[in-house]
Amino acid sequence: MKASIIRKETFNSAHRLFLDEWSEAKNLEVFGKCSYPHFHGHNYDLHLKVTGDIDPKTGFVYDVAELKQIIKEEVIHPFDHRNLNLDTDEFKELIPTVENIAKVIYSKIRKRIQPEYEIKVRLYETPRNYCDFPA
Repeated sequence: MKASIIRKETFNSAHRLFLDEWSEAKNLEVFGKCSYPHFHGHNYDLHLKVTGDIDPKTGFVYDVAELKQIIKEEVIHPFDHRNLNLDTDEFKELIPTVENIAKVIYSKIRKRIQPEYEIKVRLYETPRNYCDFPA
């Protein structure tokens, strides 16, 4: 039987939602105040869910200390207290919506966790807005 372990972490990042090829008016129409030119920030809550078999010796689905380290290296260190648009390679060409941030986090962590484990990223941008990736 499978079980899931979930690790919660937080990070704080600034971003701006806009497309260079659009006018300020079009960006405002589509992205609202999130398109304002001087950026804004969020306190993101990341929930990383790892699903797999419970190891009969350790009782773990996955070592939480290792999971914590992976998140620190792949998410916290590169994204915490950063401007996602300006300070990260991942979002130089990609709009840092909560959906895209969750997708990028999933991709980074997927490379670090063995394929026999299912993983799911739940990323809260606000207490009322979050994304699950994959859905």
